[in-house]
Amino acid sequence: MALLIRFFLFAICAGTSSFALSPSEPDCDTPTESDTIIALSRLKWVWMAERNIEALDRLFDTQAMFVHMGGSMNKEQELDVIRSGGIHYKHAEIHETSLRFIGDTAILLCRLQLDAVVGGNEVTNPFTVTEVYVRSGAEWKLGCISFTRMLR
Repeated sequence: MALLIRFFLFAICAGTSSFALSPSEPDCDTPTESDTIIALSRLKWVWMAERNIEALDRLFDTQAMFVHMGGSMNKEQELDVIRSGGIHYKHAEIHETSLRFIGDTAILLCRLQLDAVVGGNEVTNPFTVTEVYVRSGAEWKLGCISFTRMLR
């Protein structure tokens, strides 16, 4: 998973290489903790769209909680609903991301439009998604994700 995150960080940096860095900005060869969490969050949306259960299983902490509009789930329930197609996260168009650290916890807020298939019905919803990541050794694990539907 660390190799995928590094690749994704490189892709982000390569895509922004046309912008000059000021002397106070880090170069893309040394990703910050913020870069790592944001890249991991974006990879999560790709893995969810691809139904990559193995990658999601490694990312989700064993005690993770998932809060949806219709209720909450634990890790196994979330993986099962993705695996079965009960929810198919097709595409997340990310509009804005903010991140705050509290000790070994990272709280990411993401304003996005989510295209999904839920119970066989195609839906598009604007959400603010709260993602909580907790450092586990040298890795970050997703501890909670909560979807708050926004008014258009």
